[in-house]
Amino acid sequence: MPQQDDWEHEFDHTWANSAEHKEPSARARMLAARWKENPPNPAPFRADPDRGAPRRSSWVSTAVVLGCVAVVIVLLGYAQMRSPY
Repeated sequence: MPQQDDWEHEFDHTWANSAEHKEPSARARMLAARWKENPPNPAPFRADPDRGAPRRSSWVSTAVVLGCVAVVIVLLGYAQMRSPY
């Protein structure tokens, strides 16, 4: 490849992606250094939700949504019945 002026040179992404060695990001290096001395505690893939907050079951949520829809339908019907047109 002939010598090119810096202003004329374009960055070739395929050449950069084909590099044999890729340097880790700064965050990865920081975490590796931190975990070398003080490894993190093991955690499950999906941690349990906060045990302090009460969790409603899905049927309660469904009942609330259907109740809201029924109230809207009744209010729209009442408004339609009260309108003079």
